[in-house]
Amino acid sequence: MDKEFIRVRSTKDITISAVTVIAGIILAVVPASTPLNIVGYCALFTGLILVLSVKTGYKDKETGVKYCKTEHFFAQSLRQSICDAICSKPDSVDLSEEDKGNGVRLDIYHSKASGKAYIQLFEYIPYKYEPCSKLYEHDLDKINKLIG
Repeated sequence: MDKEFIRVRSTKDITISAVTVIAGIILAVVPASTPLNIVGYCALFTGLILVLSVKTGYKDKETGVKYCKTEHFFAQSLRQSICDAICSKPDSVDLSEEDKGNGVRLDIYHSKASGKAYIQLFEYIPYKYEPCSKLYEHDLDKINKLIG
């Protein structure tokens, strides 16, 4: 299965950026003390940087459906058991073993709108994570335990 997810701005990103920009404009324009105006300009500048740089959402390049991403990190010794679990029974992954190492990363892209989730396991090769399993598609109700 060839799915490609690209980073996009989520509603949360847009809201935070807009509130920061608006607050900055209000504080910069209000005739008040100079320190308050400086805080306003700083908030305005920060909001503009956020608008241009922050992208925490993901979108399926083919269909345009927006997804959220959840990551779990596990020790390298659990690689094979997780790989076996995600192909048939993804809810059998033991989350109590999470964060006891960072040799493998489990990526889960999920969307309530589509009712689907995509799971892939990555292995840490110095300086980056490389895929060590194919991308598996599951129904959203099968992976509720993994997305919490």
